[in-house]
Amino acid sequence: MTNQPSDLLSPGAHEVLLDGLTQRYHVYGSGPVCLAVPGGPGVTWDYLRAPGLEEFLTMVYVEPLGTGGSQRLPSHPDGYTRERSARSLVSLIDRLAVPPVFLLGHSHGGFVAQYFALRHPDRLRGLVLYESAPVTGAEHMAEAGARVQEFAARNAGRPGLPSALNGLRTVGSLTDDEKITDALRALMPVYFAHYWDREDEFRDLRAQVTCSYISALDENGEPDVIDDRERLTRSAFPPSSWPAGTTSSADRGGRRNSTR
Repeated sequence: MTNQPSDLLSPGAHEVLLDGLTQRYHVYGSGPVCLAVPGGPGVTWDYLRAPGLEEFLTMVYVEPLGTGGSQRLPSHPDGYTRERSARSLVSLIDRLAVPPVFLLGHSHGGFVAQYFALRHPDRLRGLVLYESAPVTGAEHMAEAGARVQEFAARNAGRPGLPSALNGLRTVGSLTDDEKITDALRALMPVYFAHYWDREDEFRDLRAQVTCSYISALDENGEPDVIDDRERLTRSAFPPSSWPAGTTSSADRGGRRNSTR
């Protein structure tokens, strides 16, 4: 285990002890530091690798607690709340001894990233929310269901469609790592607009991705509620807190979509 901050950002896999738990992460590229948090929760980190970003950034791909080589909580599979995950990110940034970082969160990792950003904006140079959402629950599921129906209609007659839809339907009820992995691999076409037109490109990724079961409950068995709609507004990040030269999509004539 390395101890010097410079060593902790050298290329390759690293393990550090944070708050009494082993945290594993992987470093690629060079430039300003960007932490990347994968989705799931429970999906392995490596599907999120972005070589294009590594040309400009030091990408630190985090294996969240409970997944991969990172340690499980005593309350596993419960207790992996956004608060707990954000606390781990704070500890990791402190250990790396770096100035404000970029933070990229995908899917559930986006839920964690926006929670972190709303509470620790001073630790960030930039934020990327990739397939995140400001709220989960009935409204979120209704919107997702409508998009899935559109996907099914566009791909009617595809031989792989029934398997993909079955994987999507069952994944939320599974608690076995192997079965969740099988369902995740089955449903992967749902996440790509033209998956079957690019199947050769995604075949290796589909075969390699794995997932560990992580519940949506805190250590007391209560749901970890996600509803950031009121806080995910521009007022949460006043321009005075932005790095020099930063603009919003609204400032550039684009449509603001931070609450959609």
